[in-house]
Amino acid sequence: MRKAAVPYNDLDDAVDAVTTAMTNKEEAGDAQDRPVTFGELGVPGPLVRSLAQDGKKTAFPIQADTLPDSLAGRDVLGRGRTGSGKTLAFSIPLVARLGSYDSLGEVAMAEFRREMKRRRQERLEERRADDFLPHPRGLVLAPTRELANQINDVVQPLARTYGMTTTTVYGGVKYARQIRDLKAGADIVVACPGRLEDLLHQQALTLASVEVVVIDEADEMADMGFLPPVKRLLEQIRPDAQHMLFSATLDHGVDEVVNTFLHDPKVHSVDPANSEPDLMTHHVFETTRADKHELVRTLASGKGRRILFTRTKFQAKKLAKNLTQSGIPAAELHGNLNQNQRDRNMAAFDSGDVNVMVATDVAARGIDVGGVELVVQVEPPDDPKSFVHRSGRTARAGKAGDVVTLVLPEQRRETRRLLNQAGIKTKPVAVTHDSPEVLELVGERAEKVEGWSLEQSQPVGGRRNGGQAKRGSFGTLSQEEREERERRLEQEKNARKKERRRRRAAERAARSAQADANAESNSMHDNASERARSTGERRAQTRQERKGKNAVAESRGRNRAERRAGLSNPQAERRDYLFEHPEERRGGNPSKRDERRRKNNRQDSRTAGTASGDKRIHRKNENRIISDERGEAAKRHDRRMMAKYGNTEGPHRRHSKIKRVPFRSAGKRSGR
Repeated sequence: MRKAAVPYNDLDDAVDAVTTAMTNKEEAGDAQDRPVTFGELGVPGPLVRSLAQDGKKTAFPIQADTLPDSLAGRDVLGRGRTGSGKTLAFSIPLVARLGSYDSLGEVAMAEFRREMKRRRQERLEERRADDFLPHPRGLVLAPTRELANQINDVVQPLARTYGMTTTTVYGGVKYARQIRDLKAGADIVVACPGRLEDLLHQQALTLASVEVVVIDEADEMADMGFLPPVKRLLEQIRPDAQHMLFSATLDHGVDEVVNTFLHDPKVHSVDPANSEPDLMTHHVFETTRADKHELVRTLASGKGRRILFTRTKFQAKKLAKNLTQSGIPAAELHGNLNQNQRDRNMAAFDSGDVNVMVATDVAARGIDVGGVELVVQVEPPDDPKSFVHRSGRTARAGKAGDVVTLVLPEQRRETRRLLNQAGIKTKPVAVTHDSPEVLELVGERAEKVEGWSLEQSQPVGGRRNGGQAKRGSFGTLSQEEREERERRLEQEKNARKKERRRRRAAERAARSAQADANAESNSMHDNASERARSTGERRAQTRQERKGKNAVAESRGRNRAERRAGLSNPQAERRDYLFEHPEERRGGNPSKRDERRRKNNRQDSRTAGTASGDKRIHRKNENRIISDERGEAAKRHDRRMMAKYGNTEGPHRRHSKIKRVPFRSAGKRSGR
């Protein structure tokens, strides 16, 4: 069957139709090449407005590639070079998924504000519960403290749009601030794996409510040995949570994490792992050991921002000190600094107080400062990946930058091998500190500053919130806003002090009233007990006196045998009776059988008398029993000493210097 032809009135209409089709095809091609806005990618309106206020209207390639899938809730595996915009690529879907609210127009915006106010009130009521346990809904894992702070600086203003709060969790600082932020209801936690595990062991939070989890720089965490704790943390997150993993490579066990915890992830690989930006230029300068120090000082003397990388912490500290003494203010960043010092040095570099940062590889992924014109590798790195991460501190966000690697003669072969593995192709150049190639990179030199001190420029602890600077929407605050914030914070601090004093005064008054009430109750109870005790003692004394009088009266009417009979000893009673009535004995001349019987009776009576603690004394024509009136404790002590030593005095130890004399007191022994 033949297709119906499209009717045309004349030849001009046909030509116009062909021209229109070709124009539409060209416009479609241009649309693919032009930058894509965040609104076209499906980013919610509140976030689009927040990004536009900071001048971010179009997306970078990795953002344009990953946002449609991540905003839809799908697991994402992003692979791209450093500085390509990965932080914003996962921060936008992280906040959008947790906020889950969009608004358009003035009426919708008013409704949006009411909804945010209702959510804040709801979270406040939840935190007031006695059994409240912090349960963040978003989690970002990062390998270093600096990177965690950089991520938080990007996520925080986005989260504030939806009325959510964020906090950072990493080691090197006290637990108090982090636990306080968690109890305040932080919705998103940016954490290093080690400290997060410590807080979980302390039951300071739970990960059962996490809906979106992000693992940033997974290959760096693998190199640092963080993959085992990362796996333990991911096991505590519910399986239906959205997982986003960003890594330059999938080696050292990262692929195992992907296969275990990501469900059918969408892979987005914008650039190869070892690729370099087109605007980044590499230079390899061969120098001598004698001229190397002067060459480093020359490269650091320019006006623009530059980062100098060393291998060891000692080298970084020494180089920063030498540059400062030479009139080039320099800050240091390495593992021997505590968190306050790190934050202070980063603040000085970020604010422009110092233009030179001397760092080790620990900061190669944690420095995200715009405008870094030059990266100098004073010592070549140990592995090819470090070339990429060090150089990634410059040429970020579409800006140009230069990377210089200084090589000594004995380092040429190893450096050439590392450059080939990293995919960096450049020709080494032999230079001195005054070579044209060096002076061209230095540009305009900065004036020397004598007597400069970092402590005076940025005092330790100057940054609030555990070293985390307060920022507006993707930018630093103005001077007036900073002063207003400082004044408001001071007022809030004074108000908290007054509230604490009032609460403590009320607690002291309550404790004092309770103590008075207890004292009065105890006094009444003591008086009643004393009266009852006195009455009981008087009654007992009366009964005892009456019993004693009756006993005396009864004893007056009994003879000696009857009184002794009160001992309840039948053998003794019989013996005493025969002693007092000799006429009843057999003829007065007992036989041997009777003698043995009497001897047995005496042995039995002796045993029976001493068994109850009494002592029997035999004398001529007399048989008496003396009662042992000592307490039970003394008797028990004698029995123990007899059982252990065979006597009641204890072991007899001879000593040449101790002279034992009779009748000495127990507490005053000679020679002691």
